[in-house]
Amino acid sequence: MLMKSIAAGLAGTALLATAAFAQSPTATTDKAPTAATTTTTTSASGEWRTSKMPGLKIYNDANENIGSINDLLMDKSGAIKIAVIGVGGFLGMGEHLVAVPYDKLKFVNEAVAYTGAAGTNPNAKPATTTTTGAATGTDKTATTVTASSKWYPDHAVFNASKDELKNMPEFKYSE
Repeated sequence: MLMKSIAAGLAGTALLATAAFAQSPTATTDKAPTAATTTTTTSASGEWRTSKMPGLKIYNDANENIGSINDLLMDKSGAIKIAVIGVGGFLGMGEHLVAVPYDKLKFVNEAVAYTGAAGTNPNAKPATTTTTGAATGTDKTATTVTASSKWYPDHAVFNASKDELKNMPEFKYSE
């Protein structure tokens, strides 16, 4: 009885293996190349990731931090038309949202030029320091920072003061 069971098992296995081999594709030369042999890459050089834009700091022409990008609004064709900027507040509480035309923002890849006492810039990244002025004890240091990211700008510039932005009509998302 045991021998009949083993023989039946082997016969069944051989039958299944034959069916599996019958389904293997044969190599032909008239087919298009398979995905495994075709490699395609897409390059987005010079483009920015929109996921990195919210939180991007906005400065004015005097290098004063006036807010940050809260959201970007686009039209139906996908073109970004409006930047919603958050002004004031602390950790999102009491923040005043304003809508400004996206084309009025100037994006900058280099860090904000900062001149002041060394070590007092809260936004400083690893940098090189150079001393300027005469050796009179009243020297100021200038910190130069270069942005290394190619996927989003360092900051944006908008020609307004923080008070001017706070006095703009508040932006509200309509329901």
